[in-house]
Amino acid sequence: MGEPISVERFRWWHIDEVLPIEEDLFGPEKWSAAMFWNELATGQFYLAALDDTAVVGYAGLSVVDSDESWVQNIAVRRDAQRRGLGRVLLEALLAEATRRGTRKTLLEVAVDNAPAQRLYASYDFEPVGIRRGYYQPSNTDALVMMRNA
Repeated sequence: MGEPISVERFRWWHIDEVLPIEEDLFGPEKWSAAMFWNELATGQFYLAALDDTAVVGYAGLSVVDSDESWVQNIAVRRDAQRRGLGRVLLEALLAEATRRGTRKTLLEVAVDNAPAQRLYASYDFEPVGIRRGYYQPSNTDALVMMRNA
């Protein structure tokens, strides 16, 4: 993957390309096509990162109201990881949250996902709670992190 990466709005035709990424990264806790369709149908803000041939990453933001937004997901295909793409996607989501005037942005991350937690902490996200057994079927706890605008 030496191709330049472009970031664009996530559209329905990207769904089929992200499902194998979901399967690889999240296994039985992966999102289904219906979940992505629902996100798009309800107007959530989603981005797709593409090289010349395929989706290599994606991210979503749900804006609840002027008080809060939630990072829904950030995923980067394994062969495209460790190149700063997760940061690019996170920064784009945070810029959208700022553009919409939300006062705080929250997210959930698996308690055993230290690399993602470090990424979020580097953008001033701080732990604010734990959701026990949040990820199913593994029953893994989620760390809730928050960042003020």
